[in-house]
Amino acid sequence: MENLEKAIAEIKKQMPGLRLLENEPLAGHSSFRIGGPVRALAVPSSVMSLTKICAILKDHQLAPLLLGNGTNLLFPDEGLSELFIISTEKLTKLFLLPDGAIYAEAGVPLAKLASFAQQNGLAGLEFASGIPGSLGGGCVMNAGAYGGELKDLIESVVCYYLPEQRLYELTKEQCRFGYRSSLFQTLGGCVILSAVLRPAAGDKEEIAAKMRELNERRREKQPLDLPSAGSAFKRPEGYYAAALIEEAGLKGYAVGGAQVSEKHAGFIVNTGGATSHDVHELMLYIRKTVYEKSGVRLDPEILILPPDYKLEDHGPAVPGHRIDLRKEE
Repeated sequence: MENLEKAIAEIKKQMPGLRLLENEPLAGHSSFRIGGPVRALAVPSSVMSLTKICAILKDHQLAPLLLGNGTNLLFPDEGLSELFIISTEKLTKLFLLPDGAIYAEAGVPLAKLASFAQQNGLAGLEFASGIPGSLGGGCVMNAGAYGGELKDLIESVVCYYLPEQRLYELTKEQCRFGYRSSLFQTLGGCVILSAVLRPAAGDKEEIAAKMRELNERRREKQPLDLPSAGSAFKRPEGYYAAALIEEAGLKGYAVGGAQVSEKHAGFIVNTGGATSHDVHELMLYIRKTVYEKSGVRLDPEILILPPDYKLEDHGPAVPGHRIDLRKEE
């Protein structure tokens, strides 16, 4: 805690223009609308500001939690009094490269990315038009829907590796994307800054029509009118989580203000006043009941905080190309 307070003081001193929120309630930064205060939440306006914050934190043996749109997280009711969060919401540069690929910073909403691709006659991101997360978080979990995944479009990712304070550029293969997984989930200390995506050329009207079709399917089937964190569980191989939950008789089952959606059993919704304890207890009950009924174990897709965010030796360096940070200034 002492290190965190010293780091906050140093950040204030060195970066007086930074938007720094102290003891900020996290419920306002979570699609679940759940969560107590975090000790500090910074909103840098550029990649260079973000890396400077990370460098100061590292000097105090601390690592931040990177926050995009907060659509896949469950924050604790008591808050995170010993954690420093960096929001990527202002990192929203988005443009076409000379060779026709898309460059996007980590804070770009996936829906905005899909719309940008459509406006430029680029196909393949239609699935992302209704995903509420940001590109950074989408890269970490290889976000996808309706048969599409980010890994199908990503050419490279640039990340800042905290233990070395260096930028790395990773190819798609080096990112080790899998179903709702990536290298960034297993190799700690990686802060995703941007990505290059290469969609295929397509017809603007056909792309727009596909986006409308998928978004209509979402509105019909998903509980978009209530706070949630999207799919609560990953799809088990050979099964569908929502079907298993419904077959176990859990559709509509509730713990406090947390409920298995009556519209889509794969979602847990906040019906009003739900706590993180309610959601956690409901998820445990769902896993237990589904396993007893079907013998299938469900793995959470929601990231439940807090893990340990102390900066430690994360092992081997990132398997990518180093970028000289000084040349980027």
